[in-house]
Amino acid sequence: MSEIRLAAESRTEFGKGAARRARRAGFVPGVVYGHGHAPVHLNLPGHDLMMALKTPNALLVVPIDGKDEYVLPKAVQREAIKRSIEHVDLLLVKRGEKVTVEIPVHTEGELAPGGNLIENVLNALPIEAEATHLPEAVTVSVEGLEAGASITAGDIVLPKGATLAVDADAVVLQVIGAQAPEATEEEAAEAEVVEA
Repeated sequence: MSEIRLAAESRTEFGKGAARRARRAGFVPGVVYGHGHAPVHLNLPGHDLMMALKTPNALLVVPIDGKDEYVLPKAVQREAIKRSIEHVDLLLVKRGEKVTVEIPVHTEGELAPGGNLIENVLNALPIEAEATHLPEAVTVSVEGLEAGASITAGDIVLPKGATLAVDADAVVLQVIGAQAPEATEEEAAEAEVVEA
């Protein structure tokens, strides 16, 4: 995963009014914490941050006290209707440090014929990996799987350097059979008339 550099600036004003002014100016208020450091308050460029967060577990580089530091998004608060980013919490990480993150699970291939469906039991797979080498996602083949089949966390081949942060027996995906549509009241009444 490549790192994404953001031109953040230190934030000295706090409170709702200061946050609103920052957002009007195109910034997103944020706080960086971790490694026993006092929290660092920043204003991050809104558009650049939004684009960076489209990548799961994006490794961001922000200037803190004149030095570039690695951070990972930990919590993102969004506006309820517009879905714009209101605030972001960032976790300070170091090169070589192991962190636990959740990565998306993508599927490839076709299920066995018969209208079967894939149910995602886990929406994301918890793994532990080096902070500067986080995988974006894992891909699982569902080719030919029939109803009742399942894929556990232990069945998934992880990228080099990543380990599971969940029980290997945890079900990630399962295949469910197509259900026959329930008959409507009219169809049920017609069936009774035919039988009589």
